[in-house]
Amino acid sequence: MNRGAGRLAAVLAAAIVLAMGLAVLFGESALGMAELARAFTDLSSGPAEVLWSVRAPRAATALMVGAALGLSGAVMQGLLRNPLADPGVLGVSALAALGAAAAIVLGWAALPGAVETAALAGAGLAGGLLVLFSARVRSPEALILFGVALSSFAGAATALIFNLSPSPIAAAELMNWLLGSVQNRSWVDVAWVTPAALAAAGLAGLAAPGLRMLSLGEEAARTSGLPMGRLRLLALLAAALATGAAVAVAGVIGFVGLAAPHLVRSAVRGDPARLLLPAALAGGLMLVLADLLARLTPTDQELKLGVFTALVGAPLFAVIAWRAAREWRL
Repeated sequence: MNRGAGRLAAVLAAAIVLAMGLAVLFGESALGMAELARAFTDLSSGPAEVLWSVRAPRAATALMVGAALGLSGAVMQGLLRNPLADPGVLGVSALAALGAAAAIVLGWAALPGAVETAALAGAGLAGGLLVLFSARVRSPEALILFGVALSSFAGAATALIFNLSPSPIAAAELMNWLLGSVQNRSWVDVAWVTPAALAAAGLAGLAAPGLRMLSLGEEAARTSGLPMGRLRLLALLAAALATGAAVAVAGVIGFVGLAAPHLVRSAVRGDPARLLLPAALAGGLMLVLADLLARLTPTDQELKLGVFTALVGAPLFAVIAWRAAREWRL
């Protein structure tokens, strides 16, 4: 990592610490200074319960989910050499959502970890299919088309499950989950997503040389002497694992994986290998702030995180794209 990327990572880490502090201290229920002091001195008190058992795990879940999505987006954009790629472009998010939807409608939501396991299984199935396909077809365009087909099929199957759900309660629970949220998440959810996100980061780090070489073109990658097949496999596994873990814990949250790499790309001069860590940090920061704003927005019913990120993030990304287009014309 060069000096610019290291400085950016340090700034993002400091911003995350600040955002996490705000996410723990502020929420729908306002706490006075005396209550906040009591939360730090008496861990069995009511204010301590609010801070450390409700807000803190929620903020930590948002951080890890956002980091997983940001990392997955950076890997996908580097692997496919497409700035519009995101964790959903290869169908991993859709198949993970399909697995979770099936578990909810079958009544498995009452079993601890059942929905998360089903979502991870769906993501694993998507990753396996993508690996098999990429072993036979190396073209990134063909891989994108195969991913679109997977995503379309999984989306249709999820809609069918929702349409045929025999229980309106299960249908409502399924809809709430598909909208994406970290509400009511606990330290158990943090324990679910963190190891998977760290494992995905390790796989992405191993694939980084291949991502850098791919940015020079397919011909340069073939003549580089690097084991590009193995590096592509590692990149696909990293993206599938990170996306599956995020969807398993928080449902479907769009835009973060697409936008986070673009927010920091200029600082690393477009190098996909150096982009991985800043993109993960930017994604985590984005989702912590988005969840905090969703909680503080004065509405009768709390906005779902997936809805909020799309409403707020899409115009921001449009501005980023407009500025990038102006730079490309100059």
